[in-house]
Amino acid sequence: MYPEQARYETAVDVHRPAPMTPAAVIPAPLIPVQPGVVPSVASVVLPDGRVVTGYAINPMQPEPVVAKPAVSRAAVNVALGGVGFAAVCGGLLLLTTFIAALTALITQLIILAAVIFGGWIAVQVFSASGHRGGTTVNIRKAVIKRNHFHG
Repeated sequence: MYPEQARYETAVDVHRPAPMTPAAVIPAPLIPVQPGVVPSVASVVLPDGRVVTGYAINPMQPEPVVAKPAVSRAAVNVALGGVGFAAVCGGLLLLTTFIAALTALITQLIILAAVIFGGWIAVQVFSASGHRGGTTVNIRKAVIKRNHFHG
């Protein structure tokens, strides 16, 4: 019923990711610091009987780690964003209420104008039919009075 669909074969390159080995940690070189006072010479006897003589060097103390705040910066930013969003939502609610009230006012003013204008037209139409004076127009010495030609 349907023609057989053609099948196409293409070569595919498969890339397998290789895990990355962590970089070798190389300790930072010790920087010799001149002591303010010349320390005394110390001798140490090793367990095998050798004696090592030299100055005692106090290791450098690393700088103290700054204590992290109890709440992360990202959490504070998210919280502030939420407070700002809540404030904006209140303003948008007031804005939509104001727009709805303004629309209702404009609609009422249009209806009022239509009623007043329609009443004025009704007064004009009905007051004209009560007085049967008609309009007299002279065209080449002919008279049209009350829609009747008098020639």
